Amino acid sequence: MKINLFGLPLSKMTEEFVSRGQTKFRAKQIFQWIYQKRVLDFEAMTDVSKAFRAELSRDFCLDLPKVFTRQDSEDGTVKLLLELEDGAKVETVLMPYSYGNAVCVSSQVGCNMGCAFCASGLLKRDRNLTPAEMVGEVMAINAILAETNQTVTHIDVMGTGEPFDNFDNVMDFLDIANEPFGLAIGARHITVSTCGLVPGIKKYGLDKRQFNLALSLHAPNDEIRREIMPVARAYPIDELLDALAEYQENGGRRVTLEYIMLRGLNDTKEACDELASAIKRHKVFALVNLIPYNEVKEKPYRRSDRDQVRFFADRLQKQGINATIRKEFGSDIDAACGQLRVKMKKKEGEQDA
Repeated sequence: MKINLFGLPLSKMTEEFVSRGQTKFRAKQIFQWIYQKRVLDFEAMTDVSKAFRAELSRDFCLDLPKVFTRQDSEDGTVKLLLELEDGAKVETVLMPYSYGNAVCVSSQVGCNMGCAFCASGLLKRDRNLTPAEMVGEVMAINAILAETNQTVTHIDVMGTGEPFDNFDNVMDFLDIANEPFGLAIGARHITVSTCGLVPGIKKYGLDKRQFNLALSLHAPNDEIRREIMPVARAYPIDELLDALAEYQENGGRRVTLEYIMLRGLNDTKEACDELASAIKRHKVFALVNLIPYNEVKEKPYRRSDRDQVRFFADRLQKQGINATIRKEFGSDIDAACGQLRVKMKKKEGEQDA
């Protein structure tokens, strides 16, 4: 099979080309053609020798996923269901902020984490995504933004899948995203979100890349967290927060604690106080990001009232915890992770019946 160049970080592309008798500069040259000039035809790369262009055409490819379905929200959010080469489908989302254009990237086809509130877990993991496929998600969003002379400025690996369950592929993808000759997205504009795999957090901290880390916490104690997140049975909150503190001791930056607000379950005054106490007890330098829940009809959970979300944020701040309320995106489309793919799978099942 041909090697997809979208899956090779600059260092690995350099090694590959040098092994073929090319200079180190050749990889930078190809990076500039495909990421900066967005030229996907080897024959159009005019400053590359004709002999090497022929070799590129023979042994390599520049395949990207196809847009299977597109949903546009009135608030500017765009959600894509992309079809991969083997027919698998994954979601990616463009979220326009005042500070730039963020893309929510999926790291797996389906998810095995089984979070009780999430649509992604309705379809179990089929496989990991390759670096080329994750790059393809960003390229698909960039193709849309190019219509208005814009580009992706921020990457959040918090779509379908658990990034630390696909660690090496995710890191290769992020190296391509961060590379100045590649997608040229600054490390501080890149965030990896985990549901709480402690070994992955520790490995990420020792890796020394300067990307951001977000933790999907969603509960103030083990009792609630075990109810909604099976991963909590393996990694209790105390162990999890200790891992975050260790990550920061190893040079990691401030952690974002993602906290989906579920009515009557984790949004009470008692839950707020318990959350603040745990953060302070473990000395984690964190921002709590309160997330209005995008309801999933297959799930029993309901979103907290706006006033309750504001109350929760204010109470955290009064206790010295930095807290924000995430801007909502795509409330008029299938915005939650996995919803669009689940809807597509249901339609396919109905057609087969």
